[in-house]
Amino acid sequence: MRESIADILTAFALSFAFCGALIPFLRRKKAGQAILSYVKEHACKSGTPTMGGLAFIPAACLAALLLCEKTRQLSVALSVGGGYLLVGCLDDAIKIRSGRNLGLRAYQKILFQLAIALIVSVFCYRAGLTVAEIPFSGKSLELGAACIPFYAFVFLAGVNCVNLTDGLDGLAAGTSLSYFLCFGLLISGALSSLCFCLVGALAAYLIFNTPKASVFMGDTGSLSLGGFVSTISVLSGEVFYMPLIGLPFVASGVSVILQVAYFKLSGGKRIFLMAPIHHHFQEKGFAESKISYCYALTSLLVGLVCLLLR
Repeated sequence: MRESIADILTAFALSFAFCGALIPFLRRKKAGQAILSYVKEHACKSGTPTMGGLAFIPAACLAALLLCEKTRQLSVALSVGGGYLLVGCLDDAIKIRSGRNLGLRAYQKILFQLAIALIVSVFCYRAGLTVAEIPFSGKSLELGAACIPFYAFVFLAGVNCVNLTDGLDGLAAGTSLSYFLCFGLLISGALSSLCFCLVGALAAYLIFNTPKASVFMGDTGSLSLGGFVSTISVLSGEVFYMPLIGLPFVASGVSVILQVAYFKLSGGKRIFLMAPIHHHFQEKGFAESKISYCYALTSLLVGLVCLLLR
């Protein structure tokens, strides 16, 4: 417990310092977020500095390198998180340079994401990390070579679902904080310590990201967070807990899939007022802070239930 508190406090201090230094730099560089016109409630946010992931992700990684036990799994997790951070950073840089909310093309992002996912999946297979615990059963499943396509799917789903959840102030950060807190309690070792480092870094970032946000994490932060969500789940053997504790992330991804599919099949009709589903709630009149709080609370409560029933 003492080590976990040290992880959280160290990452918090580093993240707070990095955020405080990064935000003025982003403002000077005019690294502002272009806002999609169809989200009318967000028009006033146009120009808010983005790429905040460049502060809290390095803070969490540095804290992990300073405090966590040096294991191969930790090295892989940090490499994957860093890899997705670079993809997100490239995407954000293109958006800033073009002055539009369009960075890498969809197929380019998927190719980058898939390349990282396949590398990690093959590593897991060759390292024998092919066993996944079945929640609440006391049993496990040996995936064998099937872990390669399965883990690749987990990465693509996890990274994009977290990315889709990053649509309101404090939403992705607060939900991720709850996720990593519960997952850190669920597992042990260096990956658990990494989870607590991410908790501390996100807690400091939320000071600058709660409504009205002083900085957005951008794809730099959301893709990296999705990478950490996925890789920690896979490497720890607790991959089937990922959609449970990450239920709000799943809701974001599934709502988009349902909306697009129904729109095409019905000839233009919609299930939700807007997707991802957090925008539907916003269109219904719910405040951003209330939606973000409920998302984080949902992840926390489901995580606590998982811990109790395990």
